[in-house]
Amino acid sequence: MAENHTIKLYHGSNQAVEQPQLLKPTHPMDFGAGFYTTTNYQQALDFAKKVAIRQKIGKPTITAYEAQENILRSKYKILEFYSADKAWLDFVTSNRQIFNPEIDAEIVIGAVANDDIIEVVRLYENGVYTVEETLKRLKIKTLYNQYVFRTQGAINELITKEVINV
Repeated sequence: MAENHTIKLYHGSNQAVEQPQLLKPTHPMDFGAGFYTTTNYQQALDFAKKVAIRQKIGKPTITAYEAQENILRSKYKILEFYSADKAWLDFVTSNRQIFNPEIDAEIVIGAVANDDIIEVVRLYENGVYTVEETLKRLKIKTLYNQYVFRTQGAINELITKEVINV
């Protein structure tokens, strides 16, 4: 029997999200529509600050969750990228070009195209960088992860543990 492994995930926003819901996307996103979380507190904090500024309402807030990794992996179809390689790059650029693409996964895990690397991805999208040049430039960046929950059933596995007002 697989051992339970609890993972801690964070969601940054301009408000607490104690009962996450699958919302319709308003713009293309790296991993398509879904509820975005990360294991990296600083990444969630940075995003929460950006959302509060962009929305001009609320305060930067981080909601912390726990989930049982063995349950996620046994119960849901997961698409996981272990590095920012060509498959990840193709997936991200495709999702950024197609609004709400069909993705055959309930959870997607991989590097986030945050502000530190988005310019590199944009230059690739615009044909300035080749795949090789893009991947070379990504290797020198610090890449944080994201767990994107793409169905309400998967989202319901998240147990809210803490709300942190920044």
